[in-house]
Amino acid sequence: MTTQITEGIKISVECVFQPEYSNPERDHFMFAYLISIENLSDSSIKLMSRYWNIFDSIGDHNEVYGDGVVGEQPIIEPGQMHQYTSGCNLKSEMGYMEGYFNMIKLIDDSSFKVDIPRFNLIANYVLN
Repeated sequence: MTTQITEGIKISVECVFQPEYSNPERDHFMFAYLISIENLSDSSIKLMSRYWNIFDSIGDHNEVYGDGVVGEQPIIEPGQMHQYTSGCNLKSEMGYMEGYFNMIKLIDDSSFKVDIPRFNLIANYVLN
C-alpha cells in the first residue's frame, strides 16, 4: 500500500495485477486499484475532479483528466473515508500511475489539490 497526506487528506492506494483480464500475447496487461480517501481535516470536502499521469514501461505516457471519480463527486465529512475501485490497462507488464484530486472545502468553496502518490503497476510474475 502507498500512502500520502496532503492538507489533512490521506490518500492510500492498493494495486493488484489481474491475470484473468490480461492477454500478454496481445500486449494487454490489466491492473485494478483501490483508492481510499480519508478526511483527517476538520472541514467537509468535495472531490471535484482528478488528474492521472500513467506511464507504461514501453515508453507510453498518458494523461487523464475527468470530473469526480467513477462517476461520483463524493462529499467526505471530517473523520470519514471514501473508497473506490478502478482499473488501468498497459501494453507492458510494468508501469506506474500518479496524479492528484481537485477538492473544495464546503465551508468557503476554496479549492485545493491533493496529491495521489505514485504507485507501481507490476505483473506478479515479474517479481519472481
